[in-house]
Amino acid sequence: MHRPLIITMGDPTGVGPELIIKALLAGALDNLPRPLVVAGDTGVLRRAAQLFGVTARLEALVSEGPGTHRLTLGSRHLAVQPLSVLDAEALRYGAPHAACGRAMLDYVTWACDCCLEGLAAGMVTAPISKAAIHQAGSPFPGHTELLAERCGVEKVVMMLAGDRLKVCLVTTHLALRDVPKALSRDEIFNTLWITSAAFRRYFGIEQPRLAVLALNPHAGEGGLFGDEEACLIAPAVAAAQAIGIEASGPHSADTLFHFAVQGVYDAVIAMYHDQGLGPLKLLHFEDAVNVTLGLPIVRTSVDHGTAYDLAGTGTASETSLVAAIRMALQMAAKTGER
Repeated sequence: MHRPLIITMGDPTGVGPELIIKALLAGALDNLPRPLVVAGDTGVLRRAAQLFGVTARLEALVSEGPGTHRLTLGSRHLAVQPLSVLDAEALRYGAPHAACGRAMLDYVTWACDCCLEGLAAGMVTAPISKAAIHQAGSPFPGHTELLAERCGVEKVVMMLAGDRLKVCLVTTHLALRDVPKALSRDEIFNTLWITSAAFRRYFGIEQPRLAVLALNPHAGEGGLFGDEEACLIAPAVAAAQAIGIEASGPHSADTLFHFAVQGVYDAVIAMYHDQGLGPLKLLHFEDAVNVTLGLPIVRTSVDHGTAYDLAGTGTASETSLVAAIRMALQMAAKTGER
């Protein structure tokens, strides 16, 4: 029996619960190579099923691993680990409170611990509210920082991925004016090292080809537009090459993506958030997957937020969630996880 993949339900007042139910009812979760377990709230999931005109039946299971309950929706089933008992009918979409924030944290930490203990092959996260988890007492701004701390990892890399393009970020959520001082040779080198190791482990690419972007227009134009390329990026690339990593750059960002999409490179290393994610979302707006590289566990996520404007309507697209599940399954398979 394969170890399950755990899906964390995310914000009970966001789109996470209904995306899980929508994907299940659409048959997108049929015939997967390993079982799925949702870490969440059975009452909230049953309310989500009602959005699609389905009444979900609940039964307790005798289980030695994750998934102690089963929701039955017509001819399909969903294994659930109930980790909160919220008053689903009283919840207002888009208005999480501290109990919702605590529940979100419980879903994520339980799933992470199951992965670390070898009870699960990986985890897929639905979106959470940063404000709600902060209200519940979390010092972390989001999933990634929480998981890094729980896994005992200092440095992780955010990768946004689709079939045609994969982008890894040296810096993530920073004001643009703060990016240059956040860059260093070590940060860029460590991003290259983590990315290369992860591609070997999870994607089966023995020598991943990494294209490193410049920070400034035209790669600094020989220092005319800035010296970060000569002082920081080129030395980091050279250090990576010296230990056998197939990295190149700094490349001018205005032309590099054309070649990356043609398959010349396996991943693009961007210096800041919008530099990499603008092109990525142009190609993969609906099916992009957020992957955390550098953790000792498999973790993928949807590439969108709680979508409060759509929550409760049943109209939000489940495409990114399904893509995140499939990528996590592929990554787990590459590691030989049972």
